[in-house]
Amino acid sequence: MEEMKMNVRPATNRNNGWNKKAPVVSELGKKPPQALDLEEAVLGALMLEKDALTTVIDILRPQSFYKEAHQRIFKAIIALFDKSEPIDILTVTNELRKQGELELAGGAYYVTQLTTRVNSAANIEYHARIITENSIKRDLISISSEVLANAFEDTTDVFELLDKTEAKLYEVSESNIRKNFDDMRSLMHQALQELEEKRKQADGLTGVPSGLTALDRVTSGWQKSDLVILAARPAMGKTAFVLSCMRNAAVDFRKGVAIFSLEMSSLQLVNRLISSEAELESEKIKKGSLEEYEWAQLNHKISKLTEAPIFIDDTPGLSIRELRTKCRRLKAQYDIQMIIIDYLQLMSGNAEGKGGGNREQEIASISRALKMLAKELNVPVIALSQLSRAVETRGGDKRPQLSDLRESGSIEQDADMVLFLYRPEYYGITEDEMGNPTAGVGEVIIAKHRNGSLENVQLKFIGKYTKFTNLDGDFGGDAMGGFNPLPNSNFDDDVPGAIRLGSRMNDGGSNGGGGFPTSNFDEEPPF
Repeated sequence: MEEMKMNVRPATNRNNGWNKKAPVVSELGKKPPQALDLEEAVLGALMLEKDALTTVIDILRPQSFYKEAHQRIFKAIIALFDKSEPIDILTVTNELRKQGELELAGGAYYVTQLTTRVNSAANIEYHARIITENSIKRDLISISSEVLANAFEDTTDVFELLDKTEAKLYEVSESNIRKNFDDMRSLMHQALQELEEKRKQADGLTGVPSGLTALDRVTSGWQKSDLVILAARPAMGKTAFVLSCMRNAAVDFRKGVAIFSLEMSSLQLVNRLISSEAELESEKIKKGSLEEYEWAQLNHKISKLTEAPIFIDDTPGLSIRELRTKCRRLKAQYDIQMIIIDYLQLMSGNAEGKGGGNREQEIASISRALKMLAKELNVPVIALSQLSRAVETRGGDKRPQLSDLRESGSIEQDADMVLFLYRPEYYGITEDEMGNPTAGVGEVIIAKHRNGSLENVQLKFIGKYTKFTNLDGDFGGDAMGGFNPLPNSNFDDDVPGAIRLGSRMNDGGSNGGGGFPTSNFDEEPPF
């Protein structure tokens, strides 16, 4: 009896404390999840039927097998498949012998015996999925054991631990759960369903509305899974533009929007929104010098803004991993429909910080990750970007072009749309070539549009309220630029405030063409 009591004594008593290095599973006396009989059956089936591997090649990896000998055998099978050679007992044994791993895999006799474990490959896919499930469980146990050990360490940075744990869990998910192909019948059915839904929308909007009539006419709204790059030189109004689009989408159309501001604080953004919504000068908002009637005006007009589904994150130096994590949570909890990043060059490529590779490679990885995020969450991602100083040194009207995108050409490649914000009056240009005044006129130059035409869209910029609205004469919308098109409107018709450029999808130049509608602006020049 005394002997039995000693055997069940907790392991912590032996060392007068927690053994941080020992995995939890050994303390519990449990063996990791495994299905050795199914592993043998699957390997045997792969050597019995030549087409069996194509059924499970997207499901299994060498690491999916628990027994090391089985991992080596599966690697040999994959090697034969890659060389388009037949897969059977003799070829697999010979491949293992060539690699010098035959004895480590159990020998020729063991490989031969595997084919006796199964009669056919009829259930190989089901067996493979069970093997994969056990592999995922083992990975989760390993991650949990490491987290538990690190959590007991006094020197552990808890936020770094959270980030690494989340990254490892995501890696397990991505490496094991893969999207299968879709057949034409299911895709056609899905496409027809979407067309039916679009036909019911009289306004022609198929994406998230910007609330700016001329722009929505060209884009049909910000489209799902699109990466939109909005680029301009400093002080052109990039933040004002996306805040106007965000406000219209969230307030007028009740679309959830997340904005990640790496440049301005959350309160600064909110103050801009208040100035724009209540139409009070931003200087007064900043100083708090409001008259009594202006306070009443503010309280009356911001009620809608208060209830809007807008989520602001002003974490400085946000990494792409943190962004992805936060966006997934917002999508799951609040079903956000659009993501805005202000701005791309202030992001870091990884959570550990800088130091690896050059900045151009880092920006390239960030732009690719943003496109993947848009596709994964099926929402438009609008990322603001700076332009190089080449714009300032260029002669003429200094219109930006694709080659001006700063730090990486991959931004242009990854983006579905590239928009440039341009205000002629910023460069002292008071009239366009047609003699129309440029004061208070902003122009959105669509330089790349993967699924549409290239056009220049003219908007009204009110500097003292830091907002963009429709040009005078554009039909639809309210004072805030809300989109209210005519019933059954045709998006192929000529658009007020838009200049059609033709189909130069990846051309670096931008053709201004045309003139601005004559308008009178009483507002102060933008700052």
